[in-house]
Amino acid sequence: MSTHSSAEGASADRNRQPNPGERIADWADGRLGIYSLAKSNLRKIFPDHWSFMLGEICLYTFVIIILTGVYLTLFFTPSMNEVVYHGTYTPLNNIRMSEAYKTTLDISFDVRAGLLMRQVHHWAAIVFVAAMFVHMMRVLFTGAFRKPREVNWLFGFLLLFLGQFDGFMGYSLPDDLLSGTGIRFLEGAVLSVPIVGSYLTMFAYGGQFPGTVIIPRLFTVHILLIPGIMAGLVVAHLILVFYHKHTQFAGPGRTEKNVIGMPLMPVYMAKAGGFFFVVFGALALISAIAQVNPIWAYGPYRSDQVTTDAQPDWYMGFSEGLIRIMPGWEIHFLGHTLELGVFIPLVVFILVLVAIAVYPFVESWVTADKREHHLLDRPRNAPVRTALATAWLALYLILLLGGGNDLVATHFQLSINAITWIVRIGFFVLPVIVFVATKRICLGLQRRDRDKVLHGRETGVIKRLPHGEFIEVHERLPQERIYELTAHDQLQPLELPPAEDRTGIPRKVPFSEKLRAKLSSVYFGEHSQVPKPTAEELEESTSQHH
Repeated sequence: MSTHSSAEGASADRNRQPNPGERIADWADGRLGIYSLAKSNLRKIFPDHWSFMLGEICLYTFVIIILTGVYLTLFFTPSMNEVVYHGTYTPLNNIRMSEAYKTTLDISFDVRAGLLMRQVHHWAAIVFVAAMFVHMMRVLFTGAFRKPREVNWLFGFLLLFLGQFDGFMGYSLPDDLLSGTGIRFLEGAVLSVPIVGSYLTMFAYGGQFPGTVIIPRLFTVHILLIPGIMAGLVVAHLILVFYHKHTQFAGPGRTEKNVIGMPLMPVYMAKAGGFFFVVFGALALISAIAQVNPIWAYGPYRSDQVTTDAQPDWYMGFSEGLIRIMPGWEIHFLGHTLELGVFIPLVVFILVLVAIAVYPFVESWVTADKREHHLLDRPRNAPVRTALATAWLALYLILLLGGGNDLVATHFQLSINAITWIVRIGFFVLPVIVFVATKRICLGLQRRDRDKVLHGRETGVIKRLPHGEFIEVHERLPQERIYELTAHDQLQPLELPPAEDRTGIPRKVPFSEKLRAKLSSVYFGEHSQVPKPTAEELEESTSQHH
């Protein structure tokens, strides 16, 4: 009876017609392979650490920028044709201005939720660049750029670079007095390029500055070209994250060949979805209470005027500071005037960007390390890398101060010349001081970790020995913590081959190999790392402890 019933049930299951949802799913899977793709990837494991959320903030703010940008595009007219304003904002009535500026005023005062959208769009761009900056610093400090992720580092660098310049173009579009000053700044930088600078500006502006086409051209690049490239880079970046698997910090059970964490579905996606709305809500709150770029306070752009407190967004302050602290040098060469006061900062800015982009390849060459790395470094265990990154941060901050030297002078009643000279000296001195101090701090932290592993944690309990000596009682670290403190690799400096070969003939060593060995000694010499405890030292300290 039961066998007959089960056979009838199986037959009924075979004869049951699939519902419409199942038919659609079967149709899509037969053509796109969605089921097999989802089956292999939706259970992918991701580690859980707060610093990994920085990359998520980058992604979510990029999505918010796209969403709000689409809304703003519906009402913005990227034209430099002059019109007379008759609108809601009465202080500017009867003032001649470009259509770009007028429609931005209309968005701010007449379009429903227009001003909030402008504020969210601008704040999202600021947070987007800031999140990318901090995310890349996290990658740099922890060594997450090492093989096989060098290409992903380049993708991230390009996203940061494009994000900065797309942000510059975005706040230039309203054609107000502040943004027009920024466009004039760009013109001066391009004009400083020897020989071809004037041709480049004529091409970009369609004639003499300000021309009539720069706003439409910036608009096209801002909403189509750069966002399209960035969207492709984001997709490629995420694909490589999936392909290479996510990095993780050292810990019990974590190796270079596994990932310990939670699955993408449903745990990670649920957390990520919630975090997206947290980011969106935080940006909306900031945009509602903290005003940014009030263009109506600046007025429309006129080439014979300039705002006294003209400042770019913070992420362009680095280049602004380079220009402001550079002496106004110029030379005449072969009938051309070379504006070194602008061209040299432009070259330095490009060289700094190139150095950031190629650093993973330089470190790989110096270390001669061809292994794959999926476990992250603690910054203290790579003192030279950490010191270099911190020195670069110091350089960035001192130039940011230089980019706002006028505001610092007026707010703190200081001499602008004194501030400029402080920044000039700090440009050369501060990174060196920060490098040395950071390296010493890292070595000190390494010594403390070594002491903790060998002697345990200080408990604050004072004990008197039979012969009268007072000592502090140390508590042995758990094995999990000892593993975390000793899991890192310590590479040895590269050694040059003997000066002579086996036949006594002097060996020719290329300069590149000599340089490589020298840099390797700087990275991994006895003055750049503290030897971690060996198994014998740990066993000896354990026996003494007991």
